[in-house]
Amino acid sequence: MQTSENQRPAQERHVPVMLERCVRLLEPALAGESPVVVDATLGMGGHTEALLEAFPRLRVVGVDRDPQAHELAGARLRRFGDRFVPFHGVYDEIPEVLESIGRASVEGVLFDLGVSSLQLDERERGFAYSYDAPLDMRMNAEDELTAEQIVNEYDEARLRRVLKELGEERFAGRIAKALVEVREDHRITRTGELVEILARAVPAASQRTGGHPAKRTFQALRIEVNQELEVLTRAVPAALDAVGLGGRVVAMSYHSLEDKIVKRAMTSRAVSTAPKGFPVELEEHRPELKILTRGAEPPTEEEIQSNPRAASAKLRAAEKIRETRTAR
Repeated sequence: MQTSENQRPAQERHVPVMLERCVRLLEPALAGESPVVVDATLGMGGHTEALLEAFPRLRVVGVDRDPQAHELAGARLRRFGDRFVPFHGVYDEIPEVLESIGRASVEGVLFDLGVSSLQLDERERGFAYSYDAPLDMRMNAEDELTAEQIVNEYDEARLRRVLKELGEERFAGRIAKALVEVREDHRITRTGELVEILARAVPAASQRTGGHPAKRTFQALRIEVNQELEVLTRAVPAALDAVGLGGRVVAMSYHSLEDKIVKRAMTSRAVSTAPKGFPVELEEHRPELKILTRGAEPPTEEEIQSNPRAASAKLRAAEKIRETRTAR
């Protein structure tokens, strides 16, 4: 009897990206008696499993807005008992996470951003342009906004802006115009029809050299549906505030918009705030963070070969070296 994709256990469906590197970066912060890490993007629990296996005294709080992720990860991590703590929420809710476990700070926070393997593999959720499915793209099915609403109800100017800003799509204007023309005749409800519209709107020459014509539009719609950039803009500073001295924040992003937000949040706290020409650097002017990576680290060629979804990953990490400034 064949097992459907929905029934396969999480460990068979998901290869965590840059797993060993993430564990090594967090390791120096986890030497205490009862360290806690917040896995802010739990997904199917691969990174959390590796951390719990590597550090016997560690507890991990796994945050995800997707109930199905909690179901799969929960089954995978059941053997760790109360060392794994699930938290149903969005990854900018780190202050609420700390309150829920009664901690003022934690030793580490991990982000593995973007769409998860779970969401890409669940055809009916509409994240992948390779399957025909309802135009949904919600990470939490209880949220109201769907990709279908954006495609059919945003006006042309707003559609163009979403595609250009969130998808970095060169042909945003052509695509927005094509969508508006089609929906004047009927409502666009399926990913398959959307892909066909995009294939007609994006010039053939660009398709030959620029990859799949739907890639950037699907990215833009997914980010807009789930408000990912707004959440991330709040989440990284919250994570940096949440770690104590010696604590570390590790973040993997998969496109330039995410990486820019992570980079800006980390580097802004890794420099002195002493006024120019100030003769002495006071304690309150010292950098709050030490950057642990040289720029954005890519995965190795070996990892990309074994796990193609790692190809676009960019990893950044920072260590707290001074208490968070109270005024920002």
